[in-house]
Amino acid sequence: MPAGEPWVAIQRNPKSGSGGARRELLDLVLNLRRLGLRPRIFTRRERLAAALANPARRKSLHCIVSAGGDGTFRDLINRYPGVRLALFPLGTENLVARFLKIPKHGSQVAELIAANYVTRFDLGLIGDHRFAVMASAGFDADVMHRAHARRTGHISRWSYLQPIADSLRRYAYPEIRVFVNETQVAATCRLAVLVNFPAYALGLNMADGATGDDGLFDVRLLERGTAFQMWRYFFNLVCGRLERLPDVKSVTARRVRWESDVPVPIQVDGDPAGWTPAEFSILPGAVEIIVPRP
Repeated sequence: MPAGEPWVAIQRNPKSGSGGARRELLDLVLNLRRLGLRPRIFTRRERLAAALANPARRKSLHCIVSAGGDGTFRDLINRYPGVRLALFPLGTENLVARFLKIPKHGSQVAELIAANYVTRFDLGLIGDHRFAVMASAGFDADVMHRAHARRTGHISRWSYLQPIADSLRRYAYPEIRVFVNETQVAATCRLAVLVNFPAYALGLNMADGATGDDGLFDVRLLERGTAFQMWRYFFNLVCGRLERLPDVKSVTARRVRWESDVPVPIQVDGDPAGWTPAEFSILPGAVEIIVPRP
């Protein structure tokens, strides 16, 4: 690749996508070349790191394409803070890509990358780990922990059926204490959710007011904890009424802390992220993403 020529790094998750997705990936590569951008696909993370360790190549980089699901995107925002990113959705849920209305066709994603319309978005931080969409502690995090413990390859929505059934039978719903903005005690609850982008599995919206670029988490605290209440909350979420329930508390915050008397599972962006206690903060405008023009 000639020095200084604009190029695009494509970080591909080998566990994401099917045969059709691989054809779309080839279409992305061909159309990037047509549009004057040199693509290079990386399946191994260390090879991308080695390529970007070269200052000249780093300077001529147009963007990194996250070719996978939300886990691939989260990996990139942690490994390469400050680098412009694009999305090519190949995962199961693709929450970030769906919220940003990123197409799944390689030719259309190539056109977006060439147009280079960039918007800055907030990120969340747990410890020293960045995330994009949401974090939760409680029942749905227990499901995620169980699903990923069983994972052997590409994960689909069907992969969650047995973990959901196991969590409904076995999860104990311990109390979670939630502190917002360092001093104010918001409430106790049985399921705590932090939202940055207002996207959730199955295309559902956990927080109507969340925008991803306002410098705030939208916090949802679900106060009751039984299998029946989880079904009730889910039904109201599907119907768009969750935030109107009297036992669901809604606040906004820049910093949040979760505590509990026993460890409660946590997930961020659909992947396990340890156990309580945990602290979160918002990083305003921390990532540049290539998006469709409004």
